[in-house]
Amino acid sequence: MIGACSSDTQVTPNALTASGTAPATSTVSSPSPLSIKGAPATSVEAGQAYNFDPTAGGGAGNALTFTITGQPPWATFNSATGALAGTPTAAEVGTYANIVITVSAGNATASLAAFTIKVTETATGSATLTWAAPALNTDGTAITNLAGFRIYYGTSEGALTQVITVPSATTTTYAIEQLDTGTYYFAVAAYNTDGVESGQSNIGSKTI
Repeated sequence: MIGACSSDTQVTPNALTASGTAPATSTVSSPSPLSIKGAPATSVEAGQAYNFDPTAGGGAGNALTFTITGQPPWATFNSATGALAGTPTAAEVGTYANIVITVSAGNATASLAAFTIKVTETATGSATLTWAAPALNTDGTAITNLAGFRIYYGTSEGALTQVITVPSATTTTYAIEQLDTGTYYFAVAAYNTDGVESGQSNIGSKTI
């Protein structure tokens, strides 16, 4: 028979000692809220290009999609980027109000404040030219068959590509109307009844 085993030795478990280290913690970053920003231009001249690209962010990693209300008929809208672009014509001069661009991501949405685009008429101006009629041919003889003048002009001093014929030997002033904004350069040449044309005058300029 095996007797019960006894021992004089008492074994006491060592007490657990706190190390003094704070419990580990974890930080979870909350996703940034969905947002849309931008300052769209509120006017454009007819015939000029208009373009607005908003900036959007957040959305907790969801794909961003864009919608618009009050879209001007002369502009196109990109639902993937929110870009609004187009070139209004003179027939589309007017005010286009309550335009709102909205971005969506999942169930979240954000919108720009409603804005207005005013399409204005093309700015135009005029230039009045005055010149002196020549009295002599290049060989020194008197001109007896002067027929008129040709006005050459353009937006580059080296490229006077526009031509206006003034079919009168006695007309020495002419107003060019409906010039868009910019700097224009002008020169005048005389021509006779045989179609022979003189050299061009000195070049004048005007900024509209």
